[in-house]
Amino acid sequence: MSQDIDSTVYKTLLESTKAIPWKLDWVTMKFAYIGPQIESLLGWPQASWETSEDWSSRMHQDDRAWVIDYCIGKSLAGEDHEADYRAMKKDGGYVWIRDVVHVVRNEDGTANSLVGFMFDISERKKTEEKLLCLQKELEDFSFKDGLTGIANRRMFDSVMELEWTNAKRSKQPLSLIMLDIDYFKQYNDFYGHIQGDECLKRVGQILHGVGTRARDFFARFGGEEFALILSETDEQSAKKVAERCRNLLFKAQIPHEKSLVSQVLTISLGVGTIIPTHQDDPRKFIEEVDKRLYLAKKKGRNCTVEADL
Repeated sequence: MSQDIDSTVYKTLLESTKAIPWKLDWVTMKFAYIGPQIESLLGWPQASWETSEDWSSRMHQDDRAWVIDYCIGKSLAGEDHEADYRAMKKDGGYVWIRDVVHVVRNEDGTANSLVGFMFDISERKKTEEKLLCLQKELEDFSFKDGLTGIANRRMFDSVMELEWTNAKRSKQPLSLIMLDIDYFKQYNDFYGHIQGDECLKRVGQILHGVGTRARDFFARFGGEEFALILSETDEQSAKKVAERCRNLLFKAQIPHEKSLVSQVLTISLGVGTIIPTHQDDPRKFIEEVDKRLYLAKKKGRNCTVEADL
């Protein structure tokens, strides 16, 4: 490997930094120079970095293709650039590298050589990953009901807006089931609020899997009320899902001594289906289904209402 940096002082300065300087001849794709710091960082001897092949082969396989394509494209265009990738250490581990590249051009604008610095950004990447994890946790918390662990009202509103738009565009039916635990105030008064919370958790767990398709969405709407959004589902199919909810809860046989309709916990449900148009409003649709839930309670509870009485 030829050492073509003539200034001893300049060379000393370069090799005293943590950043790793390098120079690559564009025509031969051979390294004219690479700093000795490369060995302490990656374990590969300075003399082993002879060509661009040594650089590309010592890169994580998931990063290799896009980094090479990106760097070649930018170099051919004569544009300075930078890339973050995982460089493989001699012991098999990986270090996150940020390669900052300057393109030295000939008079005709074509690339003559590439010079740059490699920076170890592993700690920065660890910090970024921690921040992303924290952000994901915060997002999960903001869309998850704190008591039951299922989706909350905020998530319900977001999914409803999305499915409403999809149904309007595709002209496919969209169904909504609203359900409420019967005589839950009496349950709380008799068993206590701690047991009441456990009851809400259990209902959430039982009914969370009632939807069998990936897009079926179940959420706690508020208090003891839950909601189920069913995309591309007609009224008859939605009614069957509603009855499945009632049957699943009945099979759980959760005692409710103060219920006026059963000795076990029951639910009342309202069901609605719509193929929305531009004249329709999702809030009014939700209100209509909620009204049907109220009618189910008025009718005597422990039943489903899919149309106004």
